[in-house]
Amino acid sequence: MSAKKKSKPASAPRAGAQSIAEHRFLFHKGRDYRAYEFLGAHILGGSGVGLTPEDVNVRGAETVPGGEQPSPAGTGTSAGTRRDRLSGVVFRVWAPRAAAVALVGGFNNWDPSASPMQRLEEDDSIWEVVQTNAGEGDLYKYVITDDHGKQVYKADPYAFSAEAGGPEDGHMRASVIWDPCKPFRWNDLAWRKRRDSCNPYRSPMNIYECHLGSWRRKEDGSFYSYRELAARLIPYVKRMGYTHMELLPIMEYPYEGSWGYQITGYYAVTSRYGTPEDFRYFVNKAHEAGIGVILDWVPAHFPRDEHGLAAFDGYPLYEDSDPLKREHKGWGTLAFDFGRPEVISFLISNAFFYCDVYHIDGLRVDAVAAMLYLDYDRGDGEWRPNRYGGNKNLEAIAFLQNMNRDVLGNYPGVLTIAEESTAWPSVTKPPSVDGLGFNFKWNMGWMNDALQYFQTDPLWRRGSHNKLTFSITYAYSENFILPISHDEVVHGKKSLLDKMPGEYEDKFAQLRVFYTYMFTHPGKKLTFMGAEFGQFIEWNEERELDWLLLDYEKHRKLQSFVRELNHYYTDTDALWETDDTFDGFRWIDADNADDNVFTYMRFSRNQKAVLIALNLSGKDFPEFDIGVPAASAYRRAIDTDMKRSGGTGTRRKTVYHVVDGGCNGYAQHITIPLPKFSAIILEKEG
Repeated sequence: MSAKKKSKPASAPRAGAQSIAEHRFLFHKGRDYRAYEFLGAHILGGSGVGLTPEDVNVRGAETVPGGEQPSPAGTGTSAGTRRDRLSGVVFRVWAPRAAAVALVGGFNNWDPSASPMQRLEEDDSIWEVVQTNAGEGDLYKYVITDDHGKQVYKADPYAFSAEAGGPEDGHMRASVIWDPCKPFRWNDLAWRKRRDSCNPYRSPMNIYECHLGSWRRKEDGSFYSYRELAARLIPYVKRMGYTHMELLPIMEYPYEGSWGYQITGYYAVTSRYGTPEDFRYFVNKAHEAGIGVILDWVPAHFPRDEHGLAAFDGYPLYEDSDPLKREHKGWGTLAFDFGRPEVISFLISNAFFYCDVYHIDGLRVDAVAAMLYLDYDRGDGEWRPNRYGGNKNLEAIAFLQNMNRDVLGNYPGVLTIAEESTAWPSVTKPPSVDGLGFNFKWNMGWMNDALQYFQTDPLWRRGSHNKLTFSITYAYSENFILPISHDEVVHGKKSLLDKMPGEYEDKFAQLRVFYTYMFTHPGKKLTFMGAEFGQFIEWNEERELDWLLLDYEKHRKLQSFVRELNHYYTDTDALWETDDTFDGFRWIDADNADDNVFTYMRFSRNQKAVLIALNLSGKDFPEFDIGVPAASAYRRAIDTDMKRSGGTGTRRKTVYHVVDGGCNGYAQHITIPLPKFSAIILEKEG
């Protein structure tokens, strides 16, 4: 499909431009897209986040003549203090049904009685206190008391940083005061200008999906920091020829085994790898290298951890109040309430936050299907139809449409990507025509069919031939990314290399063909770390990838081949410029199931052509005729059977001349050797 026409976004004021009253009004309408400037912890008398001491709404029940409130130095106050004398940190939290809220931290010895918070006079759902002796780097939590007297220590939903440390730390997962508007020297203006002027549908996109904690580790097993990863990961990604990195969630999460997909601190980058400034440094270095940074984002659900969002004010608040919409039992998590305006403000503000504060280039939205369907992973009697009697979650649909419209409208070069695993229509069409409004959708159908075909024994592939051809029939119905993600190399599914049948040599040969098929099929590309050098075992988040495999020739040559293919893809506009139009692809022979051979062509907008031939059988074809459009010759560009790539070196010619003689519906053809488990890309000449 062609690049979509965008619906008009909501007018979002520039960062720091809204007053407190405007924030409050929009927050309760679900339209405050920078709620993080108002809620959370904000340093007074410094750069703040659109706040000054004059903005603080201080109040209290007791004052002394002259408006001064007697309170010990360094304690929290929420009354009568002259605003021009305020210093410290103002804390605000949304907790409408709490009976009481107190601020605790190192600044008051974690004493719940030291810094009680007060409801705002103008908005009794929001609590506030000024802590005059608090400052950047201090730990804090909120003590929420429900109307039964139960007290729970909660992290700040809008905290900009989170505590580092292990389970033995008594205040583990506390929030940390950090100023997101503190000066940082960004060097990425040129990058962002290029990004914002680029048409992503007609540009190369080759994404390296990465889990920062297990890409590499130090000798003692500890994590590299964001800054250390910037010095190692970014040059590697650049050298290998990828255009983007996609990071598994880096928002704060308590459970390592969740890989980051069960978030408790949506506004805090995880302290596992360093500070917020360190992550800014990482993104900045990526942009200096010409690499885009996409974050996995999880607005579908959150975990039940007591210090997190669950039952935040003693009752369902961020989660849905309807028991039939509240849980995802399969994951043991809670679903966001997409019908509550304040939750919508929280989530869309979170998307804006990463664009504003960290200059990220895209959000890949996880588990979209779980949001769209009321009966997702729910049996009979476990879900309630919508007002039209159907299974669509109308509030979630509206949220996704609004999020996409407003993020893409306010950040022209930022991408939104849907991991949507069903056949939901119009995921990448604009909301104005009832689409969800994403830029791209993961093509899960292509992924499932392709992997099933390649895992089939070559003797039986004849019966599965259409698994590699069917995807072309819908390739242009959405703007697709072809994903080979982390989900495909865990839980007994085997690594990508080990999915390939046969002996050692055959596995490598077929994986090179798989890569060639993937990179010549319409759609942008995504592969998970480790696949590029043939990780043999499944991914394990508790250890680094098996880089020692590069001591072995086959793995080094596979990595070299992937690097060559990556760079060829980026340099060859026929492989990406027409991903959104039928004019970019043509079968030569889609029906040669008996030989397990596929031949087709890709075209650029100016009709520059490349020809692709795949032999997925276990037999050699010394002379294989391929019908071709008129030309003088076809020149070899990529050959999976080259010795330098780990092949046999059977094809020694670099140019194949066109000769007369009908074949595949053309009046002329070329004849090439087609060894078993091999692929070749040829460029048309003359």
